[in-house]
Amino acid sequence: MRLASRTIGTAAVAALLLGGAALTGTSAQAQDKYKIFLSMSYIGNDWQAEAANMVKAMAAAPGMADKVDLQVQVAGPNAQRQIQQINAMVQQGADAIVTFPISPTALNQVVKNACDKGVLVFAYDAEITEECAYNVHIDQSEAGRIPAEWLVEQLGGKGNIVLVTGVPGTSVDTQRTAAAKEVFAKHPDINVVGEAVGMWSQAVARTELSKILATHDWDEIDGLWMQAGCYTANAMQLEAGKTPEGLLPCAGEGSNGGRIQMLSPDTEVEGAASPYAPLGAPRISYASPPYSGGLALKLAVQKLDGGDVPKLTVLPLPIVTSETVKLCVEGTWEEMKAGCNAFQPSIVTNPGWFASIFSEETPEIGLNAALVGQPEL
Repeated sequence: MRLASRTIGTAAVAALLLGGAALTGTSAQAQDKYKIFLSMSYIGNDWQAEAANMVKAMAAAPGMADKVDLQVQVAGPNAQRQIQQINAMVQQGADAIVTFPISPTALNQVVKNACDKGVLVFAYDAEITEECAYNVHIDQSEAGRIPAEWLVEQLGGKGNIVLVTGVPGTSVDTQRTAAAKEVFAKHPDINVVGEAVGMWSQAVARTELSKILATHDWDEIDGLWMQAGCYTANAMQLEAGKTPEGLLPCAGEGSNGGRIQMLSPDTEVEGAASPYAPLGAPRISYASPPYSGGLALKLAVQKLDGGDVPKLTVLPLPIVTSETVKLCVEGTWEEMKAGCNAFQPSIVTNPGWFASIFSEETPEIGLNAALVGQPEL
């Protein structure tokens, strides 16, 4: 373990664009702050932007802001570029690196080199298999298996389904998809009639579903398993003339738009407009909680402070069904602790935003953290 006892220049940390929004590291002018880098890979979806916001908010939280100099770099879906950036972070004197790795194995050598130089490496959501790394994530296999089993049950063990997967090469996508396909393979009357790479993006999901629908009408599909895109799939069905009562069962992500659609049609919500409105949609909604990056940063600081931190932190898997979805009226910490799991459209205007932001382990970061990168005060 190393302590960051260096003088940092007064120039502001370089800003970078993340989905059109500036993502700026903490301005570091004081000595004795831990120099921590956020190393992101693929950023082309709402989840990644939200997770980055929560990392920034954690770094700015009371009790953390005086300890952390956070700097952010984005490699894109390119393992070699992420390797180069991590090497540069080590050379710049990093005390810890918090990362969403593009591959579970491709970064192993650069991570080992970082560890050998006393740099802590914490991966969130996706994993790194190098044994010196720390990992913070849900059980991704369960995230694939449980929704797949729900879908099979909804269909009575038979029917035509469509699969929309995530970002190829990540441990998240690989483990979820393999677990789901293992479930479907046990049911010979379940037929996969279309499969596409969705990149965890509502926009990409729409494009890929449109391609599948060029050869398979909605009436030829009985259900969907989607790592992201159930909100969009429901919207597309409405556009095609389906009634809310006729929506197909969809096993997929924890987007707020999808969870609002799951609410009973008589639920009163603020700012709702079709398709971002209660529809009674048949759904199971799971999530990789976007607070995982913020928690990884908190654990890295805890370790730098001399505390004990496990190499693997497995987060609870949020599972919400049409029976358990609950609207947050204001989105306060107390409401979330009491179990609400969907937010008013008037508060969260982006339906692709991910709603599973609550953890008792991270009281520093709540709704404003996920929306705009501001900590709880």
